[in-house]
Amino acid sequence: MSTIAERRPPSRGVRLPRRWPVRGVVANIALSLILLYVVLAVLGPYITPFAPNQVGAGPNLSPPSSDHWFGTDALGRDQLSRVITAVRPALLAALYAVTFALAIGTVIGIAAGFLGGLWDGALSRVVDLLFAIPEYLLAILVIAVMGSGLVNASLAIGIVCIPRFARIARGSTLSIMERSFIDAARLCGRGRLWIMRRHILPNIASPLVIMTAINLSTAEAAYAALSFLGFGVRPPAADYGSMISASQQYLLTDPWVVAFPAIAFVVLVLAFNLIGDVMRDRLDPRSRTSAGA
Repeated sequence: MSTIAERRPPSRGVRLPRRWPVRGVVANIALSLILLYVVLAVLGPYITPFAPNQVGAGPNLSPPSSDHWFGTDALGRDQLSRVITAVRPALLAALYAVTFALAIGTVIGIAAGFLGGLWDGALSRVVDLLFAIPEYLLAILVIAVMGSGLVNASLAIGIVCIPRFARIARGSTLSIMERSFIDAARLCGRGRLWIMRRHILPNIASPLVIMTAINLSTAEAAYAALSFLGFGVRPPAADYGSMISASQQYLLTDPWVVAFPAIAFVVLVLAFNLIGDVMRDRLDPRSRTSAGA
């Protein structure tokens, strides 16, 4: 009887894990949007109808037309060209920030969880200190020291995101440390770096991937906010935050000047958010629910 029960197929209310974590209609839409933005970032300079900084490409504040699909801004620059060009710094900012935070935060978290003792206490206090400072204030303080620009703003956002990755890596490392294969590796004479590289890091990859996907949207929104304040790419380069900031005075009279870069920015952040949610639902067993969820 026990053998028959063990071979009984699972009920329909149980959702089995899938090989590829990103599936479903929502995930496909999000992936398609991100792929579109990546294509625009790569091919942007070759497909824009006008040079993005060309003043007088059309009449000032011209509404959308067959010549200028997104209209023109206050200097007569083609809005479509600038919206396409702004994709590259938007993606690069999120990529730089999250990659930097992932690398540094993972090292800090694994070191704190694996070494323990004084190392854990010291590194945890540093992470708590970064958590205690308001995120945007910390980013502005970093930019004040390093200066504005795409790379510096991305590094500032990355520093803000480091504590999130460090806390996830530390908690996951502490849970892995209780496994028997860690004791077996120590008994075999394996060094600390070997154990952290071969056993700890692969086993905590799943929560780190989830955190990376979620923080892409956060980093993008943070960069747009810093760019809105004037800490992003330097004018006249196209950037969603700076475009919205420069055109906000025309919101009531010429709304397309603000609407198109704002929509492009919102769609990008939404796509990152959807990918993060799908990755979390697929890779985190605790977020899985029964059928119908």
